[in-house]
Amino acid sequence: MDLSHRFSKQELALLYEEVLYTIWHRLGKPEHHHVADSQELYAYVQKAFGMDAEEHRAIMQQVKKLESPIFCLKATVKEAKGILGKDVSGFSDPYCLLGIAAKSQELAHPDHKKRMKAVVKDLIPEDQIHRTQVISQTLSPVWDETFILEFEDMETASFHLDMWDSDTVESVRHKLGELTDLHGLKRIFKDARKDKGQDDFLGNVVLRLKDLRCWDDQWYQLEPRTETYPNRGQCHLQFLLTHKKRATTSSRTQPSYTVHRHLLQQLVSHEILQHQAGSISWDGELSRHASTVLYLHATQKDLSDFHQVMAQWLAYSKLYQSLEFNSNCLLHQITSIEYQWVQERLKPEQKAELAESFQSLLTYGISLIRRYRIIFPLSVPRSLERLQSLLRVLVQMCKMKAFHELCTLSPDLPQMVSTALKSGTTEWFHMKKQHLKPMVKSMEENGKALSRLLLEVIGDLQQGQRIWNKFFINTLKLNLFSIAYLELETLVAEHVQEQLREVDSSMSKPTAESLFQLYMNLQELYKMKDFLPKRDGPLALSNFHQWFKEAVPQWLQKAYTIALERAQRAVQMDQLTPFGEHNKHSTSTVDLSTCYAQIVKTWQQLNWPDPEEAFMIMVKLVEDMCRIALMYCRLIKERAEALSLSEQNEGEAANRLRLLILKLPSQLDWAQLEQRTGAVINQQQIQHTLHHQLDSAVSCLDHEIRDVVQALATKLEKGIARHLQELSSSNNNQEPEDSIIPLMKFLESELQYLNEHLVQENFKSLLALLWHHTLAVLSAAAGQQVPSAQRYKKLHCALKSLELCFHAEGCGLPLETLHTAAFLSLETHLALCSATSRKLIQKYFINRIQQQLNTSSEKYGAVTIKALYRPSEQKLRVEVLNAVNLIPLDSNGSSDPFVQLTLEPRHEFPEVVARTTQCKRNELHPLFDEAFDFLIPPEKCRQEGACLLLTVFDYDTLGSNDLEGEAFFPLRHLPGLDTDEDQADMGPVPQTRLPLTHPKPTGDEILRLLESRKGDKEAQAFVKLRKQRAKQSKETE
Repeated sequence: MDLSHRFSKQELALLYEEVLYTIWHRLGKPEHHHVADSQELYAYVQKAFGMDAEEHRAIMQQVKKLESPIFCLKATVKEAKGILGKDVSGFSDPYCLLGIAAKSQELAHPDHKKRMKAVVKDLIPEDQIHRTQVISQTLSPVWDETFILEFEDMETASFHLDMWDSDTVESVRHKLGELTDLHGLKRIFKDARKDKGQDDFLGNVVLRLKDLRCWDDQWYQLEPRTETYPNRGQCHLQFLLTHKKRATTSSRTQPSYTVHRHLLQQLVSHEILQHQAGSISWDGELSRHASTVLYLHATQKDLSDFHQVMAQWLAYSKLYQSLEFNSNCLLHQITSIEYQWVQERLKPEQKAELAESFQSLLTYGISLIRRYRIIFPLSVPRSLERLQSLLRVLVQMCKMKAFHELCTLSPDLPQMVSTALKSGTTEWFHMKKQHLKPMVKSMEENGKALSRLLLEVIGDLQQGQRIWNKFFINTLKLNLFSIAYLELETLVAEHVQEQLREVDSSMSKPTAESLFQLYMNLQELYKMKDFLPKRDGPLALSNFHQWFKEAVPQWLQKAYTIALERAQRAVQMDQLTPFGEHNKHSTSTVDLSTCYAQIVKTWQQLNWPDPEEAFMIMVKLVEDMCRIALMYCRLIKERAEALSLSEQNEGEAANRLRLLILKLPSQLDWAQLEQRTGAVINQQQIQHTLHHQLDSAVSCLDHEIRDVVQALATKLEKGIARHLQELSSSNNNQEPEDSIIPLMKFLESELQYLNEHLVQENFKSLLALLWHHTLAVLSAAAGQQVPSAQRYKKLHCALKSLELCFHAEGCGLPLETLHTAAFLSLETHLALCSATSRKLIQKYFINRIQQQLNTSSEKYGAVTIKALYRPSEQKLRVEVLNAVNLIPLDSNGSSDPFVQLTLEPRHEFPEVVARTTQCKRNELHPLFDEAFDFLIPPEKCRQEGACLLLTVFDYDTLGSNDLEGEAFFPLRHLPGLDTDEDQADMGPVPQTRLPLTHPKPTGDEILRLLESRKGDKEAQAFVKLRKQRAKQSKETE
């Protein structure tokens, strides 16, 4: 793309003449980053201006014939530091003389002992010498004075600067008054020897012009004329090599600022086009050739930094409106103008030009933002960065002082952008609507076209919300998504309503399908309102669902018809075999599950906003799903009959039937529906309508399932009962673990098959039925009065094995289901019946110890003892202290009590004989205070049930002694039993007060079991003793 048409051919030729003249009359040493070879620069500008060789040669000849400009050195004497103090006060009154010598004088070689004494006055004509002001009494003078020094030959000319101390005639008395030290006195004597009013030399700077760059800014050492005081300080100088009276037409007829801007515009447009030719976006960095040419032109024309920045801004902002490059390039100019802005620097025409550039860029930028979807498509790389950069440029430009001072009506940028976004959104929508307009006008085609249009709108809003919005919020505090959404939802509502005016209940099925997709798209669009900030008033789409009321019955009927037909086809093709190795359902069951999932999805997609209407839709869906379930149940049974399946397939039928009991309330989210309809439909109506409808269908299916599961259970119950009967009557010599093997093998075989072919719910239902039946059979067997511990061991072993089998390590019935009251009672009974006599006796004492611990009443009195175990002697020491509140058993209203001490159970302490205290006559509160020692090992004391039995008798001379009561002291918690060292005495041992108890006269279950074991002498002796005590018991039933 050639932009040279922006200038006429004549204007371009004049501008080309200007740039060739600039290179031809180049001044100063090149900068290290610039192009030193002028021929390279000629070649570059020829290409940049699009000149052929003949045109270049002609204009170059013309340039060479033009009069040379006046060469000038713009020298600025800034300041000095560290200069000599020539006055009595120790300071000086410095000033500078400067000028250019036409022929460069050779500088003194550093090794020469004598330096050249020539000064400015001697080398340069007086009318070409420039003088600074005198700065009084300082060693660090600041002048900041600029001088224009003309010269003819760059190669031979040299710059000279002398610094002098200005002296005025003063009296000796005045000088003595300023005297501060011995050096000051020396200066007075020196002044006396020189002529009155003669200035002192402070140093000089001599530079060859050919050694200077176009722009130099340095500190220079002040050189002496003699070896005296070689260190004379430094002087800060700035140099700029410029032209005066340039002979080019452009320089003679146009302001320097304008010419430079045109040159900049031409070179920058060339740079941009060069990058675009290489498919690279220009980033604002000029080439070395362009930078060199522009630098030379700006310095030769003596353009200030501010005017250079102004020229760059005008050129760049204009080019941005026609060429594609990064708008970040404009930010540098904005910052520089803002930093250097002083309105008075500009002429009226320059102010107008700058104001027009602001307004032009603002208008152009707003037009780009209005069409941002087209100008900055996400499919193009760096679109995000380009738009973000443009927004930053516009914001920074509108904040500039220059912008507010020059643009009389400062615009509200956020408002302008907001308006542009609204109009751009409307234009984009109408463009898309026209593009997607159907060729054939029908309701079906219109519905499809509307759906496609909505997808475009939704996609655009999603991009705006996820991607574009943050840029507009960060730079302009504008919510792009909100602006676009409010505009688009209004346009969509108007357009959709206009298209749906012809919809009625007699619409075709394809039309209904296209409208359903349109409804879902509108629903998705409406949901996006959640991203809007808070706003007042309803949206245009608030009641969009009402536009589709005529189509809802067709949508529901279609969902039902498709599900029904698919279920019928699935049953016809079903061979009633599991679908896959790890699946326990047949193909039709899997297919029906998919049909139900589709109906549930239809409900979720509808998400009907009106609660009352949503309730009626839910009633219709549940009714349809229940009808399909019952129909499926009927068809699958007919299919099974047609295939003449054997009885073993009943388990598989149960699987399919049980699957139909779907969890509709959770799948269809009835709880959420109840919350929404709470204001218009009461809970009782929901319960009566929905739940009653579902319960009726589930009840029918449950009846079928129970029949199948019950039939399976009945078959297994017979086998379990038979094996338990054989177990009960088997030989007692056989080990219990061996006797239950046939039963466990039977269960393993049957349950494994059922587990493989039944779903988990049905399998567990079957297990629960079998478990209750098994407990009943075992209870009946255990209730038979057969005095054989071995038989009860087999039954107890069978019960525990069945418990493990039915629990199956958590895969079967849970333990809380297994551990019913019947199970716990049976387990306790069988454990007792299968125990040895000694275990029963031990259990008896365990129960009596627990009874003793639970007894607090002392209706039969109490006995107080102290007990201590000494580990080193393995000796139990018992002190019987007293008894209190004994019951009178003699005719005289008193008793003759004594205490018998025995260690129980006797089979654990066979060698320990019973001990008795002395008898206390006529005492109900006897004081015994007697001690007894028992030799027993500690492990015997720690056994469960081990105790000290204290029996209080009333002594009778003629008959047997009467029972006052008995107390059981457990040995497991004896003081001293669990220590390594013996306790010194019984003093610190606490007293133990034991309430006296009487055994129950009817006896307990353990005694009855022991009594039934007629051949066991130990059991019979124990029962006889306990019966004697029971006869003397004062306890009643």
